[in-house]
Amino acid sequence: MVKINPEKIDLDEEMVSRNLDKSSVSLLEEVKSKGKSWRDLSEKWGVENPDPPWKITLEATCDVLSEVSCALPGVERRWEEDELTDEHYKDVPFPERQLLALAHSMIRRGLIDEDDLKRRMQEVDKRLNMVE
Repeated sequence: MVKINPEKIDLDEEMVSRNLDKSSVSLLEEVKSKGKSWRDLSEKWGVENPDPPWKITLEATCDVLSEVSCALPGVERRWEEDELTDEHYKDVPFPERQLLALAHSMIRRGLIDEDDLKRRMQEVDKRLNMVE
């Protein structure tokens, strides 16, 4: 018989009571539909490192949001990531789904603006594709 952790149940009840906005974010749905995973990009560019170069920045961003600003505490972020993955990003490989779930949470919490994020992504895309 499996033992149930009462602390986990309490946490789930607390998180559900916060009414996570799981509605889709059009920009992130667009990103998801492009299917540009690190696995595909690293193969295209002949990179052998299994981890994307932005993974450290993603982890640092999560830490800063949790520890420094308390804008998105780690337990909440991980719970939201699980919920959002189940709802929107289950077909996206890790760590891309973690990145999309974090962006989703940050947009819905008003920490970043969807239009500003789109503009910045276009700037980065333009710089990266200058070499093609």
